[in-house]
Amino acid sequence: MPGHIRIVNDPVELVPLLMTFNDPIYKKVYELLSKSWLTEEELSTHIDPESIPVCLQVLKKGNLVEEQWRMPKRGEKPKKEYRATYNKFRANFQCNLQDLSDILYISLSNDENLRTIVEQIEEELNGGSTSINDLSRKHGVSPIFIKGLAKRIPHLDVKGQGLVRLDSGR
Repeated sequence: MPGHIRIVNDPVELVPLLMTFNDPIYKKVYELLSKSWLTEEELSTHIDPESIPVCLQVLKKGNLVEEQWRMPKRGEKPKKEYRATYNKFRANFQCNLQDLSDILYISLSNDENLRTIVEQIEEELNGGSTSINDLSRKHGVSPIFIKGLAKRIPHLDVKGQGLVRLDSGR
């Protein structure tokens, strides 16, 4: 993996990176995957098995891991295995300090206000409202804030100018 550089062109892409390296479990999973290809079962020998799916989802959203199917032994089923994709980082963006402040807050905070906004946004998504601009106006926050929340929440992501639910299937 030498020489693979994660180039971040959008400040919102910092959210999964900061979450990964601010959480000891996510960081441990990343470190294990930076050494070799591992399946979820192999990761569970080092990490609580219930944490692994969410960790992998956040790492995938940050484009920090790649996956492939491991060739099974005769009579076994194939399993997905994962490996860290990058070992270097480069930022190639400019943003105002308010947006940077929002990104850091979303990435590193466990504030109850975030949970409330997330619940309200999920209700809006269930009602069919997916526009980032509409959601930001309704909640009195910037579009970057809404995009950052989508990057933080494992089952949501940004697609174009809207939010989408990700499949929970692995």
